[in-house]
Amino acid sequence: MKAAVLSQFGKAPRYEDFAEPRSNEGEALVRVRAAALKPIDRQLASGAHYASQQDFPIVCGTDGVGQLEDGSRVFFGGSRAPFGAMAELTVVAAMRCLRLPDNIDDVTAAAVFNPGLSAYGALKWRAQIASGETVLVLGATGVTGKLAIQTAKLLGAGRVVAAGRNEQVLKTLPELGADTTIRLDKTGEELSEVFAREAETKGFDVVIDYLWGAATEALLAALTGKDFGAASSRVRLVQVGESAGATITLPAATLRSSRLEILGAGSGSAPASRETWGEAIQWLLGNVARGALRIATETVPLAEIESAWGRESHGERAVIIP
Repeated sequence: MKAAVLSQFGKAPRYEDFAEPRSNEGEALVRVRAAALKPIDRQLASGAHYASQQDFPIVCGTDGVGQLEDGSRVFFGGSRAPFGAMAELTVVAAMRCLRLPDNIDDVTAAAVFNPGLSAYGALKWRAQIASGETVLVLGATGVTGKLAIQTAKLLGAGRVVAAGRNEQVLKTLPELGADTTIRLDKTGEELSEVFAREAETKGFDVVIDYLWGAATEALLAALTGKDFGAASSRVRLVQVGESAGATITLPAATLRSSRLEILGAGSGSAPASRETWGEAIQWLLGNVARGALRIATETVPLAEIESAWGRESHGERAVIIP
């Protein structure tokens, strides 16, 4: 079969032949129809992610949409190594296959599951957003950031502030529910002043951070108290991604002078309950089906995976089609 084959860390996968998988007991053989190219796929292939596979060659891709041998159309995730989603065939645990409704197409389903559940989990499970709260999205011009804006509004946010670098995408965010936008192409001190001004009225109750790095440091400087007074409001900063940097400098004064709480959202903090996951998936699929959650996509033939690997998305999710 043809697949996106990775032979060493730090290189783009190549369109090559790879041995076809065979399913064992409890597994499902999946003929892939669509697989999204996501930041986590690039991180895993770079060797920088904690879950990166060490044995080569491997097939890239963490999840996708495909067809089972009985004809069922499913979303799947977690292929057995060395197989992955960016191939003509893959193999996964049968329990990791979810049947899809007919009113959501392959490309949309492949694109929306990972970022959609990420945005929902960060806001609902980790931040425990309450109705009327103010949400700041750092990295709002990315695919997941755009979904976070829409998700925050659907979960009852009173105000959503969207911060990002892509000016062209920023202009479109009010259509998705952003009440105001912040350009991040400023110096640290200038950006801190912008954050401080935006927080003057009601502050930020929840921060969903897909960036980390310098932008987060500028926000923390804005949140740091300047006197001995008690901070007026609690701020939950949920760390989701690190597209602007893997580390930050966190002054002790920031934590002592504010009601800042820093939380992480990822596989390690996800709920174990299948019922909880089921509720999230039904919420996601229902809102996608009725058009309340929108995601921009670009389809790419599997044969072009090497050239597509390093392209910037500009707010669109690339979906690989075998």
